[in-house]
Amino acid sequence: MSTVELTAANFDQVVSENDFVIIDFWAGWCMPCRQFAPTYEKVSGNHDDIVFASVDTEAEQQLAAAFDVRSIPTLAVIRDQTVIYAQPGALPEKTLEDLIQQARDIDMDKLKEEAAKEA
Repeated sequence: MSTVELTAANFDQVVSENDFVIIDFWAGWCMPCRQFAPTYEKVSGNHDDIVFASVDTEAEQQLAAAFDVRSIPTLAVIRDQTVIYAQPGALPEKTLEDLIQQARDIDMDKLKEEAAKEA
């Protein structure tokens, strides 16, 4: 599956219609972002059940601000409309695959139950 470009206009639809979304926040001038892009694209081909999305932080400053992106590249993982991971840094392929597996292994019902208790 090719990477979906996320914008403020389509963000809600993409996240609400998909159970698992990974977002790469990047900018064209960012060398680490450009170096990470091929790895991100390659890994996206291994996971047809996940939407791999990208946000151009220059064009979508409001969306980047909503995720409190202060350094790029930043990856965010959303499952069941809940952000479960958001950290800066370009990951090697194996580490990205490990992150995806860890995200798959999370019991979302338990996570939401714990979050409700804390609220």
